[in-house]
Amino acid sequence: GCFRNPSNEVSGNVDGKLSGKITLTGSSTIAPLITEISRRFEEQHPAVRIDVQTGGSGKGIADTRMGIAEIGMASRSLKADEADLITHQIAADGVGLIVHSSNPIKDLTAEQVISIYTNQIQNWKEVGGKEGDITIVHKAEGRATLEVFLNHFEIDNTTVKPDVIVGENEHAIKTVAGTENAIGYVSIGTAEADIAAGVPIRLLPLGGVEASTATVSSGAFPMSRPLNLITTDSPSSLASEFIRYCQSPEVHDLIRSQYFIPVSSEPNVAQ
Repeated sequence: GCFRNPSNEVSGNVDGKLSGKITLTGSSTIAPLITEISRRFEEQHPAVRIDVQTGGSGKGIADTRMGIAEIGMASRSLKADEADLITHQIAADGVGLIVHSSNPIKDLTAEQVISIYTNQIQNWKEVGGKEGDITIVHKAEGRATLEVFLNHFEIDNTTVKPDVIVGENEHAIKTVAGTENAIGYVSIGTAEADIAAGVPIRLLPLGGVEASTATVSSGAFPMSRPLNLITTDSPSSLASEFIRYCQSPEVHDLIRSQYFIPVSSEPNVAQ
């Protein structure tokens, strides 16, 4: 694309010209991807150091606003009261329900999911499964995955009675993989990557639509979300250059390897 931003003209793309350090904090969904991208970026620009830290989307947004991080990572759209910040979308992902791979349940209706999470249904046999008390795995406050889940099912978080509260996706996945009667919800990309690696979990369909990268990509899957980088309205030239790189086709292979869907920074170009 054509970049007429003067700061990018100055830093340019010539090896060795870019230098400095940037810190990114936030979403545990995005952090592993940004770590891979930053490794490649640092190889091309040896004088650059990129520090990637997690803590959840809410933390990434707060840190960016306070100047603690140059770039925040948020696996959700910005809210009305965050409109002072700028989003730079790099990929798309879905949020899917997961159960242990030994669980015979094939799918759940929205009503059943709501009833399970609000403790009105407490045993798998009530939804056509085998006898067993359901272990509810829920996300901590400030996690984008939590907010996408609550918004989609229109659940008031104060009515949820979780057995286990987790932060990062991998923590939720480990919990469900180690608990035959558990249910949780996580990044579809992270779940698909773990399933491919042999982790004993299964993604449940939602509203009759399979939970997969393919259905998120096609727009058929109902619980999807953008993966965003967040800045103030005046990011440094180094931060701008790194964001441009994250939005470029040069990193689509890394995005796909994490089971996310690349989003072209060029308008109207489908991937």
